[in-house]
Amino acid sequence: MRLESPPTTTVTALCGGAIMRAFIQGFSTSINRRKARLSSWLAAITAAVLLATLATGPAAAATGATATTDDAGVITDWNAIAVSTLTGDTTKTPVEAIIYMAFVHAAVYDAVVGIEGRYEPYRFHARAPRKTSAEAAAVAAAHKVLVTYSPYAQATLDQRYAASLAQIPDGKAKTRGIAFGTRAADNLIALRANDGRNAPILFNQPPAPGIWRPTPPGFAPMVNPWMGFVTPLLVRSPTQFAPRPRPALTSARYARDFNEVKAFGSATSTARTAAQTSTALFYSGLANTQLQAMLRDQVTVRDLDLVDAARMFAAADMSAADTIISVWYTKYVDGFWRPSTAINLAGTDGNPATDPDPSWMPLRPDPAYPEYPSGYNGFAAAVTRALEKLFHTRQLQLTVISTAVPDVQRHYDSGRALRQDIVDGRMWLGVHFRFADTAARDMGLQLAAWALDHYFQPVHRHER
Repeated sequence: MRLESPPTTTVTALCGGAIMRAFIQGFSTSINRRKARLSSWLAAITAAVLLATLATGPAAAATGATATTDDAGVITDWNAIAVSTLTGDTTKTPVEAIIYMAFVHAAVYDAVVGIEGRYEPYRFHARAPRKTSAEAAAVAAAHKVLVTYSPYAQATLDQRYAASLAQIPDGKAKTRGIAFGTRAADNLIALRANDGRNAPILFNQPPAPGIWRPTPPGFAPMVNPWMGFVTPLLVRSPTQFAPRPRPALTSARYARDFNEVKAFGSATSTARTAAQTSTALFYSGLANTQLQAMLRDQVTVRDLDLVDAARMFAAADMSAADTIISVWYTKYVDGFWRPSTAINLAGTDGNPATDPDPSWMPLRPDPAYPEYPSGYNGFAAAVTRALEKLFHTRQLQLTVISTAVPDVQRHYDSGRALRQDIVDGRMWLGVHFRFADTAARDMGLQLAAWALDHYFQPVHRHER
């Protein structure tokens, strides 16, 4: 079911009617010969209110802003361009791309609200001159961030940049928009200089019971160990929303989750149903590509304008980036082993309720980094909680694709239902214990809720 706000014209007309009725009642003792004049005057006021509302549109009626004809398509276009650019960047891992998506949308958001207002900027408080194109600013900001961090794609990005700008009428508004968007991007790039990305950090905890080590078939070292030490975009530190301590190896909770993943996450499991396998495989691909497509669909489902689309992508992607940074910090510090290692070496864990199986393998190969907590779950939880906070509803109507299972979509009425499938699916894949999935989910929920309470807030008075 599509969720829509009531038309502003209807709300305004109803409010105006209530005001007028109260006004008439207040003058009920006036002499009859003034009633006709009063009715004519009120009718003229009603017409003026309705005409003004129709002329300015919903956003302007709410904030007093000047109406804009800018279209949200430019935001979704450059989100898709960013996804393809970062996916094709061989200098970056898929999980690292989540941080760069946040950079793109932080700059686009600052550029757009610096022109249109309506929401508090992130870290760029410049204001554009009047009659500046927010569409051109969004294009310029996204292009500048992407060519800076993925220079391999300069030629393709320049072509897309020219094609996007060609759709915007030439003139001073366009020229000003390009300049302002570039300024917003330059500001973001300067803010992120020396933020800890690509620091020479290695995971070097020696193998021991409970400690992660490279797993087959690749036996690759930890991917991006520096990510846990990157300066977050929104929260104060990677430990502000640290997960609860994981269960001890000798605990009953550990044994319970150990035996669950052992039974349901094996490549040769006879306990896992066909439906469970389908869910596991659906959530075994590229999370960033999958969830960005979901966000683009939300622009269409909710008929967002340029400003609200820029805000949605910034809030969701920046919350997700901070969650991934926080998850990676715990992965690095805790360094917990994967189920495959735990099951192969269960004879060393000191827990009598866990039995080893040296031949056990997960349904899909392990990612090359420690297990606790789950990055996929943290990412999805942050994105969906950001949407719930932005749109003030738990009924999100989400459409999700999979990069691992082509040409299949899943539809969810709520973020909670989506999150539950990912918690279950990552365990059914055999790559996570359930406690790692739920801990990361809770991190993402808490972090995004805090971020939306502190950033991206409406401006209650339009200053232009």
